[in-house]
Amino acid sequence: MASSSPAGRAPRAVAPPSGGSRWSAVEVARHGEVELAYQVTGPVDGMPLLLVAGLGCQMLLWHDGLCGELCARGFRVARFDNRDVGLSTHLDSRGAATLRSLLARPDACAAYGLGDMSADALAVLDALGWDVAHVLGCSLGGAVAQLLAIAHGRRVASLVSVMSTPSLRIGRGTVRARAQLLRSPPCSGEEAERRMVALYRVIGSPGYPLDEPWLREVAHLSWWRSDDAAGTRRQLAALLAGGDRRRGLASVDQPALVVHGANDPVFRPAAALATAEAIRRARLVVYPGMGHDLPRALWSSLADEVAALARRATG
Repeated sequence: MASSSPAGRAPRAVAPPSGGSRWSAVEVARHGEVELAYQVTGPVDGMPLLLVAGLGCQMLLWHDGLCGELCARGFRVARFDNRDVGLSTHLDSRGAATLRSLLARPDACAAYGLGDMSADALAVLDALGWDVAHVLGCSLGGAVAQLLAIAHGRRVASLVSVMSTPSLRIGRGTVRARAQLLRSPPCSGEEAERRMVALYRVIGSPGYPLDEPWLREVAHLSWWRSDDAAGTRRQLAALLAGGDRRRGLASVDQPALVVHGANDPVFRPAAALATAEAIRRARLVVYPGMGHDLPRALWSSLADEVAALARRATG
């Protein structure tokens, strides 16, 4: 578990792991004052693949089934808690912006930037001893992965940007979806379960069944590990202040895969198109019926696409 630091605090508790977990014990990477909890799974000699989670999402949101598909295709998979969520450092001393200030002047109230979060990801690569890795990020994590490829391209073998955008001005989502992402924190594990299910009923994939039992399990465990609305708001400020990455993405020379849902209510498909157009070696895959999540029925296809990308990068 990540320990507290002068800049923040440790999470309130660590729940016992679920039975039969394929993941290693939680380890800690360090980036200055920030400690980042991470885990690995898959063959020791597999291709390194770093997963970067979305806004307010703990690493638990990377489903074991999806990660199993990736491992079966030869990847050594690492996942981690971004700063301000889960078992990583929570930067309480930096305060939290109000919703009004977030929407009016995010650049003025951001406690840190997406560049700091991409440097966190780099610190995890360093802790793993991975000089070069394939990087897959979802939503906010896609923006972080994009910046990692822009600023530290020699460390990124290939880039996978999933349900993300190069600029918040492109592919703006629905008001209902944005409102769900800004709700106050739950007061109990049971309330966390209800809110998680309610969230994914709005932003999830209309063309696929919603896995409510798994969402409830992950929501409860995430709340037990640490639920921090102020931390999520600091992440959101970094995203809102992130600017337009298309010029930087034009310099990315690694093979890239851009994945999106045709029914994503958070970032519309135009965001994926803009991302793919900005990267000269990008392949665009848009799944009908997919929203702002990764449905079980698409795991095999997504893993195939990521593996094919890795073969392009190494071939």
